[in-house]
Amino acid sequence: MLEFDFDRMLYTIPATNHSEDEIRGALMAHPEIKFISVVGIDVGGNDTDEKIPVEEFLKDIEGFLKNGVQTDGSSVVLPKIADLNNSKVDIIPDRTVNWFVDHNFNYTDPETGLPIGTLRIPSSLIHNESDRVGSRVILRDAVFNFKEDLLEILRENPYVFKYLEIDSVDDIDRLDITAATELEFWVKTPDDDADREELSTAQMLKEQYWKRTTGPVRTALEEALQVLQRYGFEVEMGHKEVGGVKAKFGNSGRYDHVMEQLEIDWKYTTAVQAADNENHIKYVVRDVFRRYGLDVTFMAKPIEGVAGSGEHTHMGVAAILKDGRRVNLFAPADADADRQFMSPVGFGALMGLLKNYDVINPFVSSTNDAFNRQKPGYEAPVCVVTSLGHDARMPSRNRTVLVGLVREIGNPLATRFELRSPNPMSNTYLVLAASYMAMLDGIKEALEHGKTPEELEKSISKGYGEEDFYLDTDRVYRSEDNVFDDYTEEERTRYFGEVPRTVWENMCAFDKYPDKLEIFKRDDVMTEMALASYKEAVLEQWTMELQGRIVPDTMEMLRHCRKMHKDEDCVDYDRHFWGKFVRLRNYLGKNTLEDTCLLAQIIDALEAGDFAKASDLQIEMQEKVEETRELYLKYRKNLF
Repeated sequence: MLEFDFDRMLYTIPATNHSEDEIRGALMAHPEIKFISVVGIDVGGNDTDEKIPVEEFLKDIEGFLKNGVQTDGSSVVLPKIADLNNSKVDIIPDRTVNWFVDHNFNYTDPETGLPIGTLRIPSSLIHNESDRVGSRVILRDAVFNFKEDLLEILRENPYVFKYLEIDSVDDIDRLDITAATELEFWVKTPDDDADREELSTAQMLKEQYWKRTTGPVRTALEEALQVLQRYGFEVEMGHKEVGGVKAKFGNSGRYDHVMEQLEIDWKYTTAVQAADNENHIKYVVRDVFRRYGLDVTFMAKPIEGVAGSGEHTHMGVAAILKDGRRVNLFAPADADADRQFMSPVGFGALMGLLKNYDVINPFVSSTNDAFNRQKPGYEAPVCVVTSLGHDARMPSRNRTVLVGLVREIGNPLATRFELRSPNPMSNTYLVLAASYMAMLDGIKEALEHGKTPEELEKSISKGYGEEDFYLDTDRVYRSEDNVFDDYTEEERTRYFGEVPRTVWENMCAFDKYPDKLEIFKRDDVMTEMALASYKEAVLEQWTMELQGRIVPDTMEMLRHCRKMHKDEDCVDYDRHFWGKFVRLRNYLGKNTLEDTCLLAQIIDALEAGDFAKASDLQIEMQEKVEETRELYLKYRKNLF
């Protein structure tokens, strides 16, 4: 994109510059920005986009900022809320966050020589004039509730200031809720199919992790980082991740067969802004890489058998004091820094995350793709457990746990939690909202019981069967061991809880843990209707994808597996494994007059509304498909 003058382009209109005169001035100074778009986020995590000519916007900025634009329920995912007979939805601009310019690098404005731009304005969804709905609104309300309630909890439990670098609640000017995500993604040349064995071997040999990028991947990555810097995202690094193979330099003089996994990290900010930033960053990354002939996917598990893509989500809480100082509420007081992991606020927040993760997980892992990633052996967390470190002077780097405690000796502001289960397709707005409401629950219990850091460390380190004032008796919440290698599957289930295997099993937590679900309803952050809407949206997506994509794709995979040997030119090995494969293939995908194949049983269960049965059959299908692949691979490898 060297043909564009980056210095002349507009990237952001900051939250501090949202007066009508400032907005008009910015647009008049940049005629290459031709359109306005309001970006609402529904419960499915989908963002709205439309093209409103700037000229129309400028005619009535005041009216637009106040009233936004109107759409209907068919344009957004809000089941049970925006029905066909009550579908009016307004999209109202949010003037408290940054607005971003979306550049079309394939369409140049002839007047300025710059790419045509659309000013995308993060917005709230409003139904029936007053009911605020959608993911951004839920996160905004969660943050507001967290701040208000935490200040009250601190005021009512002043003992806690003994363990903080603050004298009293009266010294606090405001609270700052911060978050950041790490974006992993795969890039490849179009139409290239992955070779699972080659990718798996490269992963085991660590041929890609943090290695130097080359060719178009290097160029696209470096260019993407530069563009992101222009937006003010404060990129910390971009690098290769564990997955991928070396690109091949073809006869055409270009790199062919690109298949690499990358990661981009950037600095934290406020929770709502962090989610907005991530949403726009994905668009920038896609646009830049596509200009170099590379497809980008943010799927959690685009390729079976190799590393999936995570999106580790970092969360922290700080107090901004009236004297200007910033104090991390999770970190212990300086005097205790060498012998305490956290303050009572930090311990309480972590315990709230772990105790209530059963109802947080439906917001984290809501797709079939998400569950494809969360399997032992690929650093994807499957057990509800944390690691603090063997000693307060030795920060933990245990990558097998669900929630990591991130600390830096000598830098208390760095103390935060790393939730390792989200993936790039997780709805970050709802992940953060659910997580902070769960943290608030834990903080409230810890402080109202007057617990010290020593007592809370003992609680979170309790053994199986030990009673606690807050945490469940028959669970273990802390381990400094490798969760995958040092425990059997039976021990993991016993100590850390049974792990949901499908979207259906995960969503059943809403009915299984009604008491835990109450923490989200605090002050109507998530109403009964909002939770019901989310559940229906997720299950509808699950059933449609299972019936319309996964089952047909599995059938197509089976059809492509052909007999490759000749009966007169084969050995017993070939006949044996081909026979086993055929029997399993028929069990999966071929009906008889007496029996219905497994794939057809799944369709029948979905159409009958028997989701529990469909879920069980999906698990069996996944196991049989993997067995089928292995059988066919053994058969094929033996042929000349």
